[in-house]
Amino acid sequence: MTITKYLSAALLSVSALAAAPAGAAELSAGDRLDAGNLDGRLQDTFEGHSIDSLLTDVQKRLIREQGLVITLKNSEPVKLGKDYLAATEKYSGGVSYDPDTRLMKGWRAGMPFPDVTEDTPHAAEKLVWNHHVAQPTKNFQDYPQFAYLFVDDKRGLERRQEWVFKRFYTKGRLGEDSTEIGDGDTLFKQLLYATYPNDIRGLGLFTVRYDGPQLDDSWAYLKSVRRTRRLSGGTWMDPIGGTDQLNDDIEIFNAHPTWYPEYKLLGKRTVLAVAHSSVKAWDQGAKGNAEFPVVDLDQPPYWNPLDKWEPREVWVIEAIAPPEHPYSKKIMYMDTRFPRFYMADVYDKKGEFWKWFNYHLKTIQTEDGDTGIVSSAGFTIDYQRRHATIFILSPDARLNTPGVDPGDISLRELEQAAVR
Repeated sequence: MTITKYLSAALLSVSALAAAPAGAAELSAGDRLDAGNLDGRLQDTFEGHSIDSLLTDVQKRLIREQGLVITLKNSEPVKLGKDYLAATEKYSGGVSYDPDTRLMKGWRAGMPFPDVTEDTPHAAEKLVWNHHVAQPTKNFQDYPQFAYLFVDDKRGLERRQEWVFKRFYTKGRLGEDSTEIGDGDTLFKQLLYATYPNDIRGLGLFTVRYDGPQLDDSWAYLKSVRRTRRLSGGTWMDPIGGTDQLNDDIEIFNAHPTWYPEYKLLGKRTVLAVAHSSVKAWDQGAKGNAEFPVVDLDQPPYWNPLDKWEPREVWVIEAIAPPEHPYSKKIMYMDTRFPRFYMADVYDKKGEFWKWFNYHLKTIQTEDGDTGIVSSAGFTIDYQRRHATIFILSPDARLNTPGVDPGDISLRELEQAAVR
């Protein structure tokens, strides 16, 4: 270490110690925050931040009242894909936001608004647009298998389902000569269908998300009549089957930015989140509750996550739901370096806390040798109903699987999947 770097590190350490209250301790990776020790550790620090400041009010409540345990992990940089960063640098300069229409103009690929600050006009809207069009998942999310676990706070694991998820982006394509395929009217095509158990096998949705404010086109396969039917455009806020999730809740926020009437940027802060999931979400060789090590299925309320949490700087964004939506608002926590949400606090029409979303991110190598980010697990916990739906991604998830084109993500594929 050079003299300059040594002095800088020493000064940072002195500053952190000076800022810490008398008697406060600096915690270490592996230390746990639980109901028994939380109040005594709020003034302690981790990586120079007080534990009090690192926890949201909802996290504190869940630790005190709901058995949530948070194990600390040292923070580390998130590696973003080369194509993703190159597209952002190349195209973001040509993008603008129109506050009258609430639409952006000139976007081709990558993050449209990479340099948002708290003082940026319409900052919250621009961050939501980043999330909408610039997920760091390359051009094709290919999840041949994921599980939904249905958990009751008294009975534990009630049942499990297994599903397939495929999302093919026709715009914003990375690492190719052209950033779009087709007529330019669609953003992505998506398939979601069940494979297990047999009583729901084949149930699913085919969805077309447009590159505009018009509502999705969606078709469902109905097993009872062995045919598909077109759904109304309002399905984006409907529940997914018997889960605790709405279609709008996929990856925490799955709506076109204009479908929510208002966004507020509540600020920037550092919180504890799972940015580098280090627990195997699905151990397919294990039996019983051990098959899903990322969930505490052995201890009431049987839905708490088991992973390691690190300090991450996030934007805090409040999304005000439309009047016909089941929610009144979502308060969401987005990483400041890339547009993915870690958590969201959801409130009902009376303004009372209803659900907590918590997603565990993981960086994987894409099929073309680049880098992408997936959610290895996602927790949707309904504290009013006392029930949870937990998303578990299988180890065979892929990004940018070769040899796939838009025609492979279709209504016909949904129909064929139902009879396999």
